[in-house]
Order: sequence, then C-alpha cells, then structure tokens
Amino acid sequence: MKQVLKASILTAALALGATAALADHHAAAGFQYQESSLGKVLANAKGMTLYTFDKDQPGKSNCNGGCATAWSPMMATKDAKAEGDFSVITRDDGDWQWAYKGMPLYTWIKDKKAGDVTGDKVKNVWHVIRMDGSSGY
Repeated sequence: MKQVLKASILTAALALGATAALADHHAAAGFQYQESSLGKVLANAKGMTLYTFDKDQPGKSNCNGGCATAWSPMMATKDAKAEGDFSVITRDDGDWQWAYKGMPLYTWIKDKKAGDVTGDKVKNVWHVIRMDGSSGY
C-alpha cells in the first residue's frame, strides 16, 4: 500500500513539473506552438507558421507592398492587448500588426498547411520562432 501511495505522489509531482515547464512556453491568445519538421514553432490560431524578417526593426515593419503580399502581416484588431512577449505595432499604412519580442510577425504565402515551414531561411532573412523563443538563424 505504501508503495502505491509513493508511486502516486511521484506521478503527481512529475505531472506538476511538466505542467510548469509547459507554462514557461506560453503563447498569447490567438497564437500556438505548432509541430513542424523543425520542432515546435510559433504559429497563428490556424497552425500556420509565423516568421520574423531581419530587415525589420523592433516595433517597425519594413515589409510593405509586394513583400506584404508574399509575407502577410499577422494583423491585430483594435482591441488586441499586449501580453508577455507579444505586442502590437502600427504599420506604415496605420494597420496594427502583432509582434514577438518587438519583431513583427508574418505568414508565408507558400506555406499551405499547418506546420509547414517553407519560409524558414528564405533569402537568409526570414526565420521561424522556435518554442524556446529562439529564431531559426
């Protein structure tokens, strides 16, 4: 009986630890971590991979016109609220866009299904965001 109780306590402690570890990798509402060939990457609510662009600056998107056609900005609504590493920036056209650690977020036109990561390292300036928060540099 004591062995069963000890095993139950150990199992509960391990489960609690796993839950705490997952909480460290929290994504704000509307975002998730999607399994991909590169591991878990930041994605939108539909599971489409999100990317950052090296030519952007924190708080400023430099992807406009044709760039924004191929790399769709992750648009934010007027009631969007910053949460943790997620913030909202204002684009040159006045629209709002989500950012992660200040860097604007985009989806890639050639990704067709959840978990696709075909935009990673395009022209060596586009990168996924891995679950640990690092970019795919």
